Amino acid sequence: MRNPIPFVVGAILGSLVGASVALLLAPYSGTELRDRMQGEADRIRSEVSKAASDRRAELEQQLAALRAPQKSSQL
Repeated sequence: MRNPIPFVVGAILGSLVGASVALLLAPYSGTELRDRMQGEADRIRSEVSKAASDRRAELEQQLAALRAPQKSSQL
């Protein structure tokens, strides 16, 4: 097997260069990015909660309709 040291050194250097470039090109500061992500997560959480609540109400109506005694029309 070949010597793995050049690969490890290349991986470490590549990681450092990639992290440096990402920090330099980031569009927002860390605090601002965290705030934006938290706001987006809150918005999504709210939408999912509302959708789940609406769906639950719909299913409860369907269940109530299925449990209600069926009126048979006999002539």
